[in-house]
Amino acid sequence: MILAIDQGTTGTTCLVFDEDGELAGHAYREFEQHFPQPGWVEHDAAEIWEVTQAVAGEALDDAGASELHAIGITNQRETVCVWDPSTGEPLHRALVWQDRRTAARCDELREQGHEELIRERTGLVIDPYFSGTKIEWLLRNVDGLEQRAREGRAVFGTIDSWLTFKLTGEVVTEPSNASRTLLYDIRRGAWDEELCELLGVPVRSLPEVRPSVGAFGTASLHGFEAPVAGIAGDQQAALYGQACLDPGLGKNTYGTGSFVLLNSGDEPPDVQEGLLTTVAWSIGGRTTYALEAAIFVTGAGVQWLRDGLGMIGEAAETEPLAASLRSNDGVYFVPALTGLGSPHWDPYARGTIVGLTRGTTRAHLARATLEAIAYQTVDAIEAMARGGAPELRELKADGGATVNRWLMQFQADILGVPVVVPEVAQTTALGAASLAAVGAGLWSQDRVVKGWRERDRYEPQMRDDERRALLAGWERAVQVTRAHAGGKQD
Repeated sequence: MILAIDQGTTGTTCLVFDEDGELAGHAYREFEQHFPQPGWVEHDAAEIWEVTQAVAGEALDDAGASELHAIGITNQRETVCVWDPSTGEPLHRALVWQDRRTAARCDELREQGHEELIRERTGLVIDPYFSGTKIEWLLRNVDGLEQRAREGRAVFGTIDSWLTFKLTGEVVTEPSNASRTLLYDIRRGAWDEELCELLGVPVRSLPEVRPSVGAFGTASLHGFEAPVAGIAGDQQAALYGQACLDPGLGKNTYGTGSFVLLNSGDEPPDVQEGLLTTVAWSIGGRTTYALEAAIFVTGAGVQWLRDGLGMIGEAAETEPLAASLRSNDGVYFVPALTGLGSPHWDPYARGTIVGLTRGTTRAHLARATLEAIAYQTVDAIEAMARGGAPELRELKADGGATVNRWLMQFQADILGVPVVVPEVAQTTALGAASLAAVGAGLWSQDRVVKGWRERDRYEPQMRDDERRALLAGWERAVQVTRAHAGGKQD
């Protein structure tokens, strides 16, 4: 049996696969979101560990597991934990990737002329989304933390590091997560001392970087002992789980946010406007890179309808609500609830709804929220095309929102290409399990490719003129959003 821990933004999923890659057990549990100030988002790292332990046990019980051969971890990426390596106790709440508290600091770094250096070394843009300025904020604002970090009594890590430490006692990470910190040179494959100095981060306070598959230590969990043998950030794990192992293959994962990744092979692609260059994974001394578009709020918009507005009781209600309307009647929702990611990178943008009339109902808002998921995906893919990416012939889709058949059909319609959903929709967890199976010597990479199977295919049915009109309305809504927030308009 292989246990995949998928530690996401709003909850933890654990899947158990047998040695043939068949799903044997599943469990999921949400955890609390903390919003201490507008634009600030935090998690309790201790709660994440408690939930992860519980969910792993439930998944193993569901599978009737009598043995465990390997553990894979995948995680929300840019979220930063800090803890005492001697006691294992968190020293502050984790700062979540959605957190925007360092937006002004990012402006300052750009004004000081550091963007070109950071872009060239890390493949990233200067944005509060990434981990580096979060670590700097913690060092500056938590009493005594800077001294502790310099003395080795505090370590910073993304969620994979935190979970691996709690499982094995090792302070480690791997390149796909390290490449999201603003502190890692993706070409040299090492922490960058110049960037660490720029943000005041002691290199000794960062975890050791090991390849994405291999030895991360032995875990003791619910009576089993097994190696943690594969780790990757959630979007890279999904790329692996979708069997996009060759250059030119790509996918979109629909989760709290949505992330389009395109495998770009052994060389990092040239910097593209509005896009990111990231490490996909490192296996056997070979590093694979990816081109990425990061969309901050997609599924989180549906969650906001449920929890923030009380407009729906569960996410599944959005499908019949959207289908109950013949059109959107000019209602658009730009879900910039934590700023805008690719291709705009505007941390100051805020959510906007346009086109409201007395006839607007909750069905219109549910439909506008689903449509926004698809429009943002189009924006991301068009940015890749402008950067010279190969023509998209089909979109591999995964994540929780793929169960929404109305959304998948609208995505195919508004893209103008087929959308393909795999048999295992939770490909983030499948990717973690696959990496662990390869790392433990249970599977070959050929086995990963041959094991991928299609479940559903959605062919585009919308007329070109209707598609163009809807996209034009979306573009106007985005411009209104950015103008209202004082952001730079495209």
